[in-house]
Amino acid sequence: MSTNAAFPPYEMTTDAGGFEGIDVEVAGAIAEKLGLELVVDDMGFDAALTAVQTGQSDIAMAGITVTEDRKEVMDFSDSYATGIQVVIVKEDSPIATVDDLANAEMIGCQKATTGYIYCSDTPENGGYGEDHVTAFDTGALAVMALVNGQVDAVVIDNEPAKSFVAENDGLKILDTEFAVEDYAIGLAKGNTALLEAVNAAMADLKADGTFQGIVDKYITAE
Repeated sequence: MSTNAAFPPYEMTTDAGGFEGIDVEVAGAIAEKLGLELVVDDMGFDAALTAVQTGQSDIAMAGITVTEDRKEVMDFSDSYATGIQVVIVKEDSPIATVDDLANAEMIGCQKATTGYIYCSDTPENGGYGEDHVTAFDTGALAVMALVNGQVDAVVIDNEPAKSFVAENDGLKILDTEFAVEDYAIGLAKGNTALLEAVNAAMADLKADGTFQGIVDKYITAE
């Protein structure tokens, strides 16, 4: 499994140097059902997507959103979670709604994520233009840039956003959602046997409550 282990609560590193999170435990449970051993390979998000396309990894799990462009270069399992993109700003920011992002001098995003793809698109396509977006290797670095005043807002998935805001005083998440998406497991194009096996294992994990148990461990019901 290729991943980017800087995306709590889906994947993150432990103090002991291992890996934990929803995606990590779900992948482990799928591997167990298939009689396989899970090996987690941590890398940049962009690299994690490429690794599965080139056969360096069997699956990619990193809070990956299913998009039409990505479907052209890789296959996806059935969706296992809904990802919500949100906006983080400083508590005293003049940016009060998603609409105000158009007035932001600079928006921070994680490189190659859908947040970056949306924001860096042209204004005609609903984006803000590449000149107004800075890509960072991790979401944490984007949030640090916000804290330091290098960017005016960060667009990132909701669950990591909550973790980052909890860790950094003076930040808040805007009430309005930026985008709603489906997360799925990425596989090499045409690897039908593994795709069917993964989908069957995931269906079993959902049916017997294992999947929900893993989610509940990391995301408390609101």
